[in-house]
Amino acid sequence: MSIMKRKFALLSLCATVAAVGVTPLAATAADNYPNHAIRVIVPFAPGGSTDIVTRIVTREMGEILGQPMVVENKAGAGGAIGAAEAARAKPDGYTLSIATISTLAVNPACRPDDLPYKPLEDFIPVTNFANLPNVIEVNPKFPAANFKEFVAELKKNPGTYTYGSSGTCSVLHLFGEAFKQSTDTDVIHVPYRGAGPAVTDAVGGQINIMFDNLPSSMAQIQGGNLRAMAISWPERLALLPDVPTLAEEGYPELNSPAWYGLLAPKGTPDAIVQKLHAAAAEALKKPAVIEALAKQGASPSGNTPEEFGKEIKEQFDWAAEVVTKGGISLE
Repeated sequence: MSIMKRKFALLSLCATVAAVGVTPLAATAADNYPNHAIRVIVPFAPGGSTDIVTRIVTREMGEILGQPMVVENKAGAGGAIGAAEAARAKPDGYTLSIATISTLAVNPACRPDDLPYKPLEDFIPVTNFANLPNVIEVNPKFPAANFKEFVAELKKNPGTYTYGSSGTCSVLHLFGEAFKQSTDTDVIHVPYRGAGPAVTDAVGGQINIMFDNLPSSMAQIQGGNLRAMAISWPERLALLPDVPTLAEEGYPELNSPAWYGLLAPKGTPDAIVQKLHAAAAEALKKPAVIEALAKQGASPSGNTPEEFGKEIKEQFDWAAEVVTKGGISLE
């Protein structure tokens, strides 16, 4: 073959590859993926719901992919430290991260000028691992037997009652502020260093109301130490059949659950993203995984990257609106 013909053949190959949008190197990397352990950054401390859900799902994913998925906790700044490190990672599928409403919606809304990553630009959604109900609960001495009476009491006594959250500009704080905005009520926010101490004070009566992720409070509700007014979930829970959803009570805008999802850095080849999604979807159908998640009060999702991206954008817009309308600031 002449030099000219060889050049023409090479140009033709490159044009064909460009037409399908993948390079030979990327295709080979995807075909061989994964060939060693995958690092998964959890931007919160060990032992919390995010950490537990991640370990349940990634353990099974590792079995499916044939390589271990090693969880690494990078806590701090409401998840911003871990998320920033994940955003800077090489986009080869070997460093992934876990997303929550806090890292991709609440942090950007509360820290628009100094957040060390761009939530809608620096990551590729892979899938939502699991959803988790939120709950509005009160101390048993609160003078209301149901949600309608609860709202009526708050309206009758503006600025009298207090609610706790896991900290200023936390997702639970925004849940409480969104409730106030939707119901046109005035409740005093008391920030804590985590949901645990706030739940303890709600049980003890130091605060009247708590907005929480259900797993943190389930034992106290079932033990009669707290009374659940409503949950954010598509339907009533079998474990709490008498507790209505917020949509039932006329507030569908408050009915979105919490979620934990898997992200890859921007630039990760689509073939790798699809392999990860397929492994996650398969793992989330395993009875052992479903059972383990259920013990955490979580329900498996496994939606597509496109669907998860839509969820992220919806929560991003929600948080920005709540923060702007409420004049909320970290300062």
